[in-house]
Amino acid sequence: MTSLPAWEPGVRYTVDERHERILELVRLHGSLRVTDLAHHLGMSTVTLRRDVEALSTAGRLDRTRGAVSWPGASAAASVQGPQLIPEAGPSDLADGAGVTLGLVVPQSQYYFGEIIRGVREEVQSAGGRLVLGFSGYIPGQDEEQARRLLDSGIDGLLLTPGWMRDGSEEDAPDLDFGVPTVMLERRAAAGTQAAEFDFVCSDHYAGVGLAVRHLVSLGHRDIVLLAGGSATGVQVRAGYEAALRSAGIARPPIDPIDLYAGELDTGCLEQAAKRLVKAVGAGKVSAAVVLSDTDAILLLQILRSLEPQLRIPQDLAIIAYDDDVAALSDLPLTAVAPPKYEVGREAVQLLLRRVRERRQGQRAGTKRHLALLPELRVRQSCGAEVTS
Repeated sequence: MTSLPAWEPGVRYTVDERHERILELVRLHGSLRVTDLAHHLGMSTVTLRRDVEALSTAGRLDRTRGAVSWPGASAAASVQGPQLIPEAGPSDLADGAGVTLGLVVPQSQYYFGEIIRGVREEVQSAGGRLVLGFSGYIPGQDEEQARRLLDSGIDGLLLTPGWMRDGSEEDAPDLDFGVPTVMLERRAAAGTQAAEFDFVCSDHYAGVGLAVRHLVSLGHRDIVLLAGGSATGVQVRAGYEAALRSAGIARPPIDPIDLYAGELDTGCLEQAAKRLVKAVGAGKVSAAVVLSDTDAILLLQILRSLEPQLRIPQDLAIIAYDDDVAALSDLPLTAVAPPKYEVGREAVQLLLRRVRERRQGQRAGTKRHLALLPELRVRQSCGAEVTS
């Protein structure tokens, strides 16, 4: 079947011109994969999917998972019918039509809600199917849920190991599940089996550095860290100490203040607040970085109760870490925001690549350890000009 020439690169086409070209190609071929169509037109898949959605809503195209077809064409043709052959090699991001991916995470709330959303939307946009399992941080449930998803016929697995909750890998199981596997939001220790797997995570080590650097730019040198014993906390603590050294601060003004691990412990927060009030009163601390922003809001409430004269940010600047609810505090909190949604999307793209390699009988490419940099969102609690 004759294919039409690709558009000229660098030329900006109007929406109507794009729509007419899409309709022309689909009418010619009957049905096309979205990724092939985007490649042929030199368009981003995001723009193309938006155009396809508009044409589908108007009844001018039929849209199926990962493909489009001329109204009345067989749905099966969208997968098995004639396809546009890309002028270059296969797209770096595989079309996920017909692919089923499994995701095992500890829970659906808090930190993991945005990760799940990123995973789900990327799988759906690729035309695949997602099945979900929760480990609940219960020993043995990572393997149990993974095996359950494997029995359901998944082609690849996304996994956030609950046994790495505190950064430890002492209870790590055998990770060879027999399908391509990508770890999410876990950074494995060197020399472990987990380190030989692909992973995508937020760079918490560098993320807390953004907070420290910002506070130093505002004139603070006495910066304390308050964090629990989670896997994120381990990385944040290491990054905090490194960032202080980079700023020429030999050591923290006081030892980092430990918060609880696991379920909320208001007693622990009260003790942390008392230590903080004492340190500020003695002139030892002028700023604090708090993991997480929920704890930062609760801490702020306790500080006001313990010491009503304490002024934020004049006496104590605060930066939270996570930015789930930091902006909703009565005093909006400056916060470091890990790119959770993007972590989910990038992990799906990497896993689809591994699934494609296996299906095509190719040797798996070089393993990837991808760390995405968080964003600092400046609000009122640190005393700087608000930027977000």
